Amino acid sequence: MTDRQLGMDHELYAYSALPKRSPLRWPGGARLALRVVVYLDYWELAPPDGSIHAPDTQGPWPVIYPDYRTHSYREYGARVGIFRIIDLLRRRGIRATLAVGAEACERYSQVVRLCHSLGWELAAHGTHATRLVTSLLSEDEERQLIQDAIDAIESVIGVRPIGWIAQDFGESTHTPRLIAEAGLNYVGDWPNDEQPYLMEAGGRKLVSVPAQPEWDDLELLWIRQLPTPQYPRIVNDAFQRLYADGETQGRILTLGLHPWLIGRPHRFPHLSSAIAAIASEPGVWAATSSEIVTAFCSVSECDSE
Repeated sequence: MTDRQLGMDHELYAYSALPKRSPLRWPGGARLALRVVVYLDYWELAPPDGSIHAPDTQGPWPVIYPDYRTHSYREYGARVGIFRIIDLLRRRGIRATLAVGAEACERYSQVVRLCHSLGWELAAHGTHATRLVTSLLSEDEERQLIQDAIDAIESVIGVRPIGWIAQDFGESTHTPRLIAEAGLNYVGDWPNDEQPYLMEAGGRKLVSVPAQPEWDDLELLWIRQLPTPQYPRIVNDAFQRLYADGETQGRILTLGLHPWLIGRPHRFPHLSSAIAAIASEPGVWAATSSEIVTAFCSVSECDSE
């Protein structure tokens, strides 16, 4: 039996206790960086054999292919829901990060261009909602999936993305290295912090911008079946704690939004309430993911590439 040793289970980053870190300050002395991530996906009617999607995101019904129910339920987000979110964020002066898959880029290119025109950042988000990145993919298959996601965004808006936010936060053991090799600067899949931190990815440095799925709309309203009127309270509880802690150490609040879910008419007023409570406070910096990375790298040894 091999003796166990102290240390991490991987070599991507070293343990870092937040109270021991140098204080992180956001631009303008803000306590909190508000990072809104809007997910634009495409759910296939009949995914190819061997593809995987998270079983706990299927909703309350069993899946029978062709899956018209889930397909059309998700499509609502690109046809209706996202425009409510766009209007709300525009009125509040918030530019979001659009995590958009390759297939959604092609099918909903008008939406993608609209978001880009509003100053939103676009992050590569895999290819389909029904095709997770897992270690069942070969390294070459995953490398091609990542490249397809990058190319799709660049083909629609003429700008190459710099970040990766995986479908359902799915990764393999190769993912950080492969996205760094593809020229991306950050990953948004790891929920282990309240500040950005550096990852070692195959000899390159990658910034991890923390995911915060605990108050993601899909986690709360779809998976946990939280009554929607409780959504603003949970988001506000998270905000108040992070805002208070941000007095000494700048924090991030990531608000993950799925237009097919939170964009529906009975849920949307509760999103509006949650956003209003956060945006009304001083010392809140509404920023895209890349702006957060830039601010972090101004005080950290990130790669210059």
